[in-house]
Amino acid sequence: MAPAFRREVVARFDAGPVSSDGGALLLREVARKINLLPRLATCFTDGREAGRVEHTVEQLLAQRLYALALGYEDRNDHDRLRLDPLLALLTGKREPAEEPLASKSTLNRLELTRPSAETPAPRYQTILFAPAAADQLLLQLFVEAHRSPPQEIVLDLDATDDPLQGKQEGRCFHGYYGHSCYLPLYVFCGDHRLCARLRTADGDASAGALGEIQRLVSQLRQHWPAVRITLRADSGFCREELMRWCEDHQVDFVFGLARNRRLEALRADTLAEARQQQESTGPPARLFRALRYQTRESWSRERRVVGKAEHLDKGANPRFIVTSLSAEQWAARALYEDLYCARGEMENRIKEQFQLFADRLSRHWLWSHPLRLYLSAFAYVLVDSLRRLALSRTTLAQAEVNTIRLRRLKIGAIVKVSGRRLWVSLSSAHPAARVFAQAWQALRC
Repeated sequence: MAPAFRREVVARFDAGPVSSDGGALLLREVARKINLLPRLATCFTDGREAGRVEHTVEQLLAQRLYALALGYEDRNDHDRLRLDPLLALLTGKREPAEEPLASKSTLNRLELTRPSAETPAPRYQTILFAPAAADQLLLQLFVEAHRSPPQEIVLDLDATDDPLQGKQEGRCFHGYYGHSCYLPLYVFCGDHRLCARLRTADGDASAGALGEIQRLVSQLRQHWPAVRITLRADSGFCREELMRWCEDHQVDFVFGLARNRRLEALRADTLAEARQQQESTGPPARLFRALRYQTRESWSRERRVVGKAEHLDKGANPRFIVTSLSAEQWAARALYEDLYCARGEMENRIKEQFQLFADRLSRHWLWSHPLRLYLSAFAYVLVDSLRRLALSRTTLAQAEVNTIRLRRLKIGAIVKVSGRRLWVSLSSAHPAARVFAQAWQALRC
């Protein structure tokens, strides 16, 4: 190589095992602290011959989840990672320098697992998955994240597009998104993901939402009988059956309400007042008024509707929400701006699912895709638990998955294995060395 001033530059492949994922040791401590992997493994039934098993279900899951958290999106990546001693340490191999990790073909068999026992099952589908057990584990992890029962929680619902590139089963063109996609349903409470259901895009945005809310509310009240629950969603979930169920089961809601000519006519005076204010002062004018409203056919009762009369330079921009919350509980402006608009934070949580490759649904069969959503969900649990337990007092307390991955997990490391120790020498030049030590100490407490 060309010299640097008077020094000769020599490059050699003699450093031994080197990893770019030294920060993943934090993820290992997180997984141990919340006891994630052993509990997740119990959601699977392993029907393989015990004497021929080289990689346990827990090890396969660990390999897959850690890889997703570290940015390895496809099973093909694992053929290059098979001899990585650091990932072998994370996975739980007894001899990280000698035991290869599972190949892409072995991981492929795991992801071809059926959601329930079928008779007869193909010979390579001997690992069976119990989605209900995984749902219960997600909720249990959410409950354990609270030191004391909360007085009130808000459940956010939303649907998003999961684009398809091939001719997968259930492929359907969605007019709103402008391409063929699936339409998964997500339920979050703050940063915690409670549910993700894969759906085809040929149904209503709220399809299946009532069943998931019934399940979640029932399970949450078993843990926290006195908790007040509020549902929050856009107008795609403003459906009579969902609102009626909430009213009958002491669950509050605040949903977007699609505007129509009748609503706009009822708020014509407020819209005119907002226009007058904007034309006289310059900045956009926003006025909030509440009214009692009932549709002519779809609603069974009259409900409280809050309208936002907004006038911008380009014209009127009226918006409406419907709620079960009274004026004594929430004033009109605060209800819209502080409670309803806060649902926008859920968009960031959904974006993080795609940063953990929940959109990599490339198989043909529809039944084979939900497990990928669960793998992404539990990889998200790992990273979000790291953010909550170890990074809460750092500049990354609110960072998204990609930022945490690049700044805390992607750290160069040299791995050395001896008879008594496994040394992981992290880069001494890494700018986050001090914060890494603080995070490690927080996890060890």
